[in-house]
Amino acid sequence: MQRGLLGIEGMERADIELVLETAFHMKEVGQRDVKKVPTLRGRSIINLFFEPSTRTRTSFEIAGKRLSADVINFSSSASSLSKSESILDTAKTLDAMDPDAVVVRHQVAGVPKRIADELAAPVINAGDGAHEHPTQALLDLMTVVEEKGRVDGLCVAIIGDIAHSRVARSNIHGFLTMGAEVRVAGPPTMIPARVEALGVKAARSLREALDGADVVMALRIQGERLSGAAFPSIREYAATFGLDRAKLRFAQDDAIVMHPGPVNRGVELSHDLADRRPSVILDQVRNGVALRMAVLYLQAGRRARAQEPR
Repeated sequence: MQRGLLGIEGMERADIELVLETAFHMKEVGQRDVKKVPTLRGRSIINLFFEPSTRTRTSFEIAGKRLSADVINFSSSASSLSKSESILDTAKTLDAMDPDAVVVRHQVAGVPKRIADELAAPVINAGDGAHEHPTQALLDLMTVVEEKGRVDGLCVAIIGDIAHSRVARSNIHGFLTMGAEVRVAGPPTMIPARVEALGVKAARSLREALDGADVVMALRIQGERLSGAAFPSIREYAATFGLDRAKLRFAQDDAIVMHPGPVNRGVELSHDLADRRPSVILDQVRNGVALRMAVLYLQAGRRARAQEPR
């Protein structure tokens, strides 16, 4: 596996399979009475989060601590960034403290890559702008494998704000690499131009996207990245692209429903569908800890082993 994890695009199938296999082993740790192993004892992991986060930041922190690593959570508001220090100077300062991995989340696409170019420690992208969110896609793949036993040959429908979603981009790359058929649907203003060049099918309606789908993923409207009105109203969006049990009947009988969170209830998903099967939203959250444990182990653990004296 390559040093660092900046995106799913270009990631080999064998590397994805390695991460998933490792994550399933890590999940067993979370089922113990004492949820801790000494795998990364003495190693340091820095969480550099320049953008608000609940699930991703918390799961990376829990993942590091379950591996016995020292986890340092960086707060941009309480740092020298408030004194006009540049992001790269901040990153270089932290890198001089010899961490074993740095997790970066930023509202601007490309920042994790720019930081990775300057740091000795491997960098893990926890989401950058509308670019990618690789660990979210990996935990989504893990959840599908857990539910369906495979990804190869499945039909995956991704519904919503495709154009502004880093989750959509990473999942498209991930599911296609693992052999799934991927369809996308949403308001025309939320579907990227030439999206089919990525290898997906752009459905003309929600029903077309759902027809025979094995996996249905709803996405949050990225309001913070919209520069203007992308659809007439929330009510119309919910009526046209919001998922409920009546619309889900066009998918396979055993289709699962996913959402990366946070969920806008009554918009992307009905309350009933968000809370009960076939929703696997909480399984995604649970798998997020195991998956991020796997990524930290494969990145920080590898660097640690390389530094050990012979």
